[in-house]
Amino acid sequence: MVGEIGGNDYNYAFWQGKTIEEVKTMVPEVVETIKQATKRVIGYGATRLVVPGNFPIGCFPVYLTKYQTNDATAYDELHCLKELNNFSIYHNDLLQQAIAELKEEHPDETVVYGDYYNAFLWLLSKADLLGFDPTSLQKACCGIGGDYNYGLSSWCGDPKVPVCENPNERLSWDGVHLTQRAYELMATWLVRDIYPKLQCEYIVSYSSAV
Repeated sequence: MVGEIGGNDYNYAFWQGKTIEEVKTMVPEVVETIKQATKRVIGYGATRLVVPGNFPIGCFPVYLTKYQTNDATAYDELHCLKELNNFSIYHNDLLQQAIAELKEEHPDETVVYGDYYNAFLWLLSKADLLGFDPTSLQKACCGIGGDYNYGLSSWCGDPKVPVCENPNERLSWDGVHLTQRAYELMATWLVRDIYPKLQCEYIVSYSSAV
């Protein structure tokens, strides 16, 4: 697994007040760094690699709080901020192009894209069926303040910041990271998506034959 890389690069830039268009100029450099890191791992002898993309950041409490607006058209059907999710799509599109180039450059290795973006959207869209509280899907469990239970100046870990009674009913732990239950279900989706693409079957059959 190479990454996930890029999230904090963008987070820090957004937190410094840069616009989406300004942060987009960073994306080619970030993606190139991921590509070079993957090539280095291949150089160490790895033959099967997963390179994950970025989450739909417009669905996370931290960004929903920072960029909250009364403009209903800014949100999609899952109440995620469209522009921020489009930014994540831009990063993921460039990353998938880089992975395609890696496959051409290293035909004997298997390089697979880890689709964190759609894994999380699946989780969010099916959350009520998966046992999460439908009234708190975009509220942090460990947090305080505002519509998303996230305070820009009062973070999880502060003695004054409370924790919800049942984290397993929440998707978001602290507004930035997911809860253990959410990660577990998302990982299940990813394993089902990624494993067939890693072409591991023949290894199992060879081991059985030996």
